[in-house]
Amino acid sequence: MPPIHALSTEDQQSLFNDIDRSFQLSPQDLVDLTKAFLHEISLGLASYGQPMAIMCTADYLADSVDAFLTTHAASAYGDSRDTDVVHLGLTFSFPVEQTALGSGTILTWTKGFSAKNAIGHDVVKLLQDAFDRKHMHVKCIALVNDTVGALLSRAYTAGGCILGAIFGTGTNGAYVEEVAKITKLANSPAAAKGGHMVVNTEWGAFNNCRSHLPFTPFDNSLDRVSINPSFQAFEKFISGMYLGEITRNILISLIDASPKPLLFSGKSTPTLNKQYGLDTSVMSDIEDAWEGPNRSLSGDQPAPEFAKFDATSLPPNISKKLERIRSVVVKQFGFQDAEVTLKDAAIVRWACSLVARRAALLSGVAVATVLFQTGRASFADKDGKFPAHTDTEKIGVGVDGSLIEHYPNFERTLRESLRSLVGEDIEKRVDIGMAKDGSGVGAALCALQASKQLKQGSS
Repeated sequence: MPPIHALSTEDQQSLFNDIDRSFQLSPQDLVDLTKAFLHEISLGLASYGQPMAIMCTADYLADSVDAFLTTHAASAYGDSRDTDVVHLGLTFSFPVEQTALGSGTILTWTKGFSAKNAIGHDVVKLLQDAFDRKHMHVKCIALVNDTVGALLSRAYTAGGCILGAIFGTGTNGAYVEEVAKITKLANSPAAAKGGHMVVNTEWGAFNNCRSHLPFTPFDNSLDRVSINPSFQAFEKFISGMYLGEITRNILISLIDASPKPLLFSGKSTPTLNKQYGLDTSVMSDIEDAWEGPNRSLSGDQPAPEFAKFDATSLPPNISKKLERIRSVVVKQFGFQDAEVTLKDAAIVRWACSLVARRAALLSGVAVATVLFQTGRASFADKDGKFPAHTDTEKIGVGVDGSLIEHYPNFERTLRESLRSLVGEDIEKRVDIGMAKDGSGVGAALCALQASKQLKQGSS
């Protein structure tokens, strides 16, 4: 990616152009990132302790389960005559070292959460201890990551699924892998049994070493003041928790530019001055105001000529779009109406599009990596031609999360990236379907299956 100098220049347009270029990803950039992704997955499958592929709230959770069962249970939960144990599946959306279906040690926190005393402890035991303290007839028998839940839920409703992915506040993916490829399981009962196993990649930690991801000063600023600097690098590029903050960093830099501010006449608001003051949902509102839900993002176009912007010469349809965006900016940023111009609205929309488009393209890299890893896709040759595939079966991908569900055209741009990496024929076979509330549904399905296995083992 091209370097960005300090935001001080006499040539305003060159500054916009530099920022724009730093957020672009060429087809070769996507290929290089995918190959790096594959390398990290192979490391995770080969050994333990890798960033990828690897409690004070317990009483609150126990109370919540107790309240739910008291009001919703089909049978008389809590009746002293009813000694049946209620089996529970726990969705835990943070990295764990899972040693059994119902056991997992917390490795670290992500998505802005932090509870240091829980790290190194078995999350299932913490919850089970809380149940036992409250004399509840509940046993946690299955620990499921939310991505595994999405995979199981989609497989149940669609008849098959090879990848469960979350593109929301955070991001992660779990896929179905051949046990023979998981070499760190050598000489284990699982390896002897063979077959397939669901692998939780924890791909939010991809490229923590910062060798391939296209960092800009705006990403570096976000990472530096985060609660986990230098960790969850990939997640900070594409998840809903962080996109608004990256965009805010761009806008603040334009407000502070010298010798002349380039946005809002140098004025700011408490919302813009506050860390994480700009929510990703506001970016979504701005994209909706500009393009509506059925049109593609246009961040791949060169930066508009903001230095020559003339509101009086705009086509009427563009003026209407920018006026809608201006209204969103005034309301959500906290400006007075007269403080925001149509040019300001155009710049804000451009910044939102840059950040969101890059996130969606990188999300496509993650999906493509799983297709390569499982042998369902191949890279193009030196002439840009993809190998012919005779298989026509759909490739099931279950997704959940606010970005993939609500952000305008996020899936469309993800597919653009996927098509560039695996070819149109493979991309068309990828059946991306929502696994709405998949984390909870998947955990319930896993607990049901675990319960059946327990009954079979005792009979």
